[in-house]
Amino acid sequence: MGGSVSCCFSPGESPKLHRRHVDLDECPITTTEDVSEDTGTYLQHISDRELPDELAQEANPSDHPRASTLFLNKSQTDGWYSSFCDVQLLSDRLSESCCLIPVREKRKSNYMNHASPGLLTKKYSSCSTIFIDDSTVSQPNLKSTIRCVALAIYYHIKNRDSNRSLDIFDEKKHPLSREKVPDDYSVVDPEHKLIYRFIRTLFSSAQLTAECAIVTLVYLERLLTYAEIDICPSNWKRIVLGAILLASKVWDDQAVWNVDYCQILKDITVEDMNEMERHFLELLQFNINVPASVYAKYYFDLRSLADDNNLSFPLEPLSNKRAQKLEAISRLCEDKYKDLSKSAMRRSMSADNMIGIKNSQAVLS
Repeated sequence: MGGSVSCCFSPGESPKLHRRHVDLDECPITTTEDVSEDTGTYLQHISDRELPDELAQEANPSDHPRASTLFLNKSQTDGWYSSFCDVQLLSDRLSESCCLIPVREKRKSNYMNHASPGLLTKKYSSCSTIFIDDSTVSQPNLKSTIRCVALAIYYHIKNRDSNRSLDIFDEKKHPLSREKVPDDYSVVDPEHKLIYRFIRTLFSSAQLTAECAIVTLVYLERLLTYAEIDICPSNWKRIVLGAILLASKVWDDQAVWNVDYCQILKDITVEDMNEMERHFLELLQFNINVPASVYAKYYFDLRSLADDNNLSFPLEPLSNKRAQKLEAISRLCEDKYKDLSKSAMRRSMSADNMIGIKNSQAVLS
């Protein structure tokens, strides 16, 4: 107590701290002769220990808004598709020749040759009907967002660089069901529909939101970058499950507990869920922050992915009720920023320009 110093010594060392006894010869001691007078003791600058901005953005697209998302790059590299050309209507169909054409070259060729893209699936506004997209960055459409996230995971698996994985995510070592895992579980790539059904089941049972699906994709790509692993047929279910589990706890105010997921996936134990969540957080280095700019980037990249794969977001005709709601929101924003525009007005402005601009009223039929 007071100025006295007490020292406690424990004969048993803590099992968490594995200290190594080293000799003094192994650790060189820096003396005053080794350090010059003008430089002083050498301390590594923090900029020397950190990655440059360009390298950091390229390595961590889930942390930097200017870096391109991994799934969009994977989908663009999948630029080969099988199309039949010079087809002759013969009974044996032996004259059909299959040629591989890049997707970008196909689009350019169709544009230059004025080729019809086929049956138009998009709806266009006219003088009597206006179609609007209710999916926004703050309130995305749940079904379309899940479908796009499943497609992004599909391209991750299909165009993976290798099969790097960890045992905690291996489905054969940690099965999600009592059914026997097929022998070719690590070879056969899952279809887009299978991935979509798996994610849709979890989201519908746990009543998760569309924003949670976008955060799930952010955590998934962050895991692939930090842990330097690949999502492949042997681990995609457990990686997606871990990302959904973490995203639901971070994003939703009333998060779903691990025991609730055990009721959805009846053959998995709570201990297995806890262990997978702990490993997931450790591999993420406990970095669960998702900036608004990164979230917006993933949302718009998912929409670009949907346009490239003809997965259009649902369009609904503008009704009177919806139009009145949009008009009320626009008036609220107009009143909010009206005071800001007045305060930013220059003093040297003429009095003739002080008259408020009258906006025409919207006619609702």
